[in-house]
Amino acid sequence: MNNMLEINGLQKTFNKGTINQKLAIENLSLTFKEGDFVTVIGGNGAGKSTLLNLIAGVYPADAGQVILDGKDISKMPEHKRACLLGRVFQDPMMGTAAGMGIAENLAMAYRRGKGRGLKWGISSRERAKYREKLQALDLGLEGRLSTKVGLLSGGQRQALTLLMATLQKPRLLLLDEHTAALDPRTAAKVLELSDHIIAKHGLTAMMVTHNMRDAIEHGNRLIMMHEGNIALDIAGEAKKKLTVEELIARFSQASGQEFANDRALLS
Repeated sequence: MNNMLEINGLQKTFNKGTINQKLAIENLSLTFKEGDFVTVIGGNGAGKSTLLNLIAGVYPADAGQVILDGKDISKMPEHKRACLLGRVFQDPMMGTAAGMGIAENLAMAYRRGKGRGLKWGISSRERAKYREKLQALDLGLEGRLSTKVGLLSGGQRQALTLLMATLQKPRLLLLDEHTAALDPRTAAKVLELSDHIIAKHGLTAMMVTHNMRDAIEHGNRLIMMHEGNIALDIAGEAKKKLTVEELIARFSQASGQEFANDRALLS
């Protein structure tokens, strides 16, 4: 199976040369195979979101390479990488245009990266396609194509953003704590949808989470970060058998430190 993502010697320091200098990512190397669904966990400041933002091109790396599907994107600006990546943010308000209808948001996502020559009108054939996609979410949105997205609940918006991020099959789907702002029941529903969409389309995905149980239960591989690097990398059968207690014990063994008992991480 091909490598979809290769990260070589990635390095990032914030506020260099000041009293607030912080080494966020230290000489990190990592490979994702095509179809990998990797969950990334770690305490606050471990480098999880920084790693995701470096892949997305939100800020440049100080050193190292990011290779996506065989193409070096290290110097590619964020807006160009956006055509290759799907992304769902922690804040349900991000990733959608609140003042536009559901169909218009989906049309924007569907036409992303395509030529500007397309006329803006949404054909009845397109509408039928969007209805079918929305129906699969099982949230009753298929009959509300003209509803403004700003009127939807947080869970409905995250589900819609997930659909938009995967309408054009991305090379890599980035889920940045995308259930953290949702109540437990809605979060479980959005995670179930994430699993379904990733499996159905055979996507390569990376999910940053604060929740250890979610990190264990979802995906085929788990990475635990600590001080800007990878402390643990567990895949396959070993991951399926993991418990939260065992994960904490293995982290302490690997890092030589007690795990910071942040309650959210243990939930």
